[in-house]
Amino acid sequence: MWALAARRLIGLALTLLAVSFLVFALTSVLPGDQAAIMLGTSATPETLAALRAELGLDQPMLWRYAAWAGKAVTGDLGTSATYGIPASRLILERLAVTGPLAALALALALCLALPLAMRGARGDRGAELAGTLVAQTGIALPNFFIGLILILAFGGILPVGGFAGWSAIGPAILSLILPAVALALPQAAVLLRQARAALKVAWHADFVRTARAKGLSEPAIMRRHVLRHAAGPILALIGLQLSYLVAGAVLVENVFVLPGLGRLAVQALQQRDIVVLQACVLFFVVLVILVNALIDLVILALDPRQRA
Repeated sequence: MWALAARRLIGLALTLLAVSFLVFALTSVLPGDQAAIMLGTSATPETLAALRAELGLDQPMLWRYAAWAGKAVTGDLGTSATYGIPASRLILERLAVTGPLAALALALALCLALPLAMRGARGDRGAELAGTLVAQTGIALPNFFIGLILILAFGGILPVGGFAGWSAIGPAILSLILPAVALALPQAAVLLRQARAALKVAWHADFVRTARAKGLSEPAIMRRHVLRHAAGPILALIGLQLSYLVAGAVLVENVFVLPGLGRLAVQALQQRDIVVLQACVLFFVVLVILVNALIDLVILALDPRQRA
């Protein structure tokens, strides 16, 4: 178990190294001069050249990557050319919106998908019909389009734009409800289909007949045995979805004008603020890799078959 976990962690470190280089290389070739953005249009060529030298922009890309990666390890992701504050501070401020939004959306997706999947796996016709409707609707409609529909349908009932701030908990949560629903429905559709398939396979296994022979009710068998047996693929998918909900909230945050990480990344791209864009993309990538690595370790701990 520990040897396998160590191998996974080594692979994780190598993946982070490769992906961080790819992020830096791709964002470095975007059009726009960081020095010109910081100094404005009235800067002289001499001033621009001096700032480029100070920022290391006149150095080879490999040298710049090594310097950037070394600082990133310590949490220094550079200073925003637009806002004039550290990019790490901007990310933490915007994470206060995106993090709760993703958590609420994941909770809604689980509450919608798992009960339908569990009942559908047991052969409940009504649950199968409802699950098919949810799955087809969620997969067919993109989350930003669902957001626009929700704005039209509930615009006079719930907030449809902006964020009230966490100084008032109630209004803040109300500001996140519609965006969370827009994010949750497509994820619930994918989770529902995969979970129902995994639970159906486990529901027809031999241990279910043994549990029935012992007198356990079907709901108890589903909760105690089948759900645990099918936990591996379900947890793996939840890990992917949690990463997507944070990194994939770009469109929804822009539809609802939420000051989250997705909107920050779009604004950084529009303003050619390369430092902030690099920091946002790196954060998204690291989050995806770390969440999936954690899910892998949880699956290894829960399922002995994965350690074989």
